[in-house]
Amino acid sequence: MSLNNPQYVKVDGKLYKINTDFRVALECNDIVADENIGEYETVLAILYKLFGEDGLTCENQAKLVELAVQYLSLGNNENSLKIDSQSNFELDFKKCKGLIESSFKYDYGYNPYELDYLHWYTFYNDLQNLSTSEFGTCCPLNRIASILNQDASKIKETKDRNNLVMLQQELKQKYCVSDNHNKVELTDEQIQSAKAFYEKLGYEIKD
Repeated sequence: MSLNNPQYVKVDGKLYKINTDFRVALECNDIVADENIGEYETVLAILYKLFGEDGLTCENQAKLVELAVQYLSLGNNENSLKIDSQSNFELDFKKCKGLIESSFKYDYGYNPYELDYLHWYTFYNDLQNLSTSEFGTCCPLNRIASILNQDASKIKETKDRNNLVMLQQELKQKYCVSDNHNKVELTDEQIQSAKAFYEKLGYEIKD
């Protein structure tokens, strides 16, 4: 798979067209993070989102899943992507939609959500290259990130330190991914039930 804005992946000599719009990738990110969706359903949902019905009928689904993860993580094979890759916290794409819109307008003069189409890689690369500054003269998203990155323990004045801690807690609640993202494990019975459902639709689900 080419990492330069790929459009297809190849499995066993067959090309599978990727739905490359960034909104689809963000939907996949939400599916992975949703603790109410089991692992089996997560895989099926992502394959369908990215490849349509071809993804569900692929004979080598294990390889297709591997390529899907590689695509979504821009070749890094990571389980999740941070909006601010230099931080210990993880900003939530959905919660930060307004900040992303205003930040793209601030730096690039366009709102990605108003476009009919934008490749996932272009969107993410632009996101990673948003303006930063220690003095606050940067895009709204990174102003928030700058506050969250501050080390409160280095502030001597108790009142100022407590104010920063309170502000950080508020911002984390408003913009960050929840710490509680444990996946729901499916029982063997639930997995077989899900397989039977998709087989009724005419799909052969591979183990």
